[in-house]
Amino acid sequence: MSSKDTRAWVLRLGYLIHDVSRLRRVMFDRELSPLDITRSQWWVLAFISRNNGLPQTQLANELEVGKVALGSLVDRLQSAGFVTREPDPSDRRVKRIFLTKKALKLVEDIRPVADAFNEQIREGISDRELEITSQTLFHMKQNLLKLSNGSHLNDSGAD
Repeated sequence: MSSKDTRAWVLRLGYLIHDVSRLRRVMFDRELSPLDITRSQWWVLAFISRNNGLPQTQLANELEVGKVALGSLVDRLQSAGFVTREPDPSDRRVKRIFLTKKALKLVEDIRPVADAFNEQIREGISDRELEITSQTLFHMKQNLLKLSNGSHLNDSGAD
């Protein structure tokens, strides 16, 4: 493959990654709209459900979003009755995030919706193709993180 062909494929790949990501976000928001929750809120709730009680700062780091953006999401989730912020017993400056019973029920209700959605977008893609794609994208992510020299790229909101 010539360098011109390689450049064309790299450009197409960038557009495809962007388009797939954008379309997936839009369509998943549409799937979740009857449940009165956004994809970003679901993302936070799903993560907390696997790590209930994480400090808010650690949660922001784990989700790779800025503290301010996560704080806004947690504020909305708290106002809706899905999470509580509780002071850490050993350091009252640290706030830990916990799911409420209402959130646990919502997580239980959404998992099948998310699973069905993911199955639909995987239609016609073999497990092997998915594995190779995932490995390739993960490798690209690692390369991009190396280029960032440890700077935080996720200061924008998740919404």
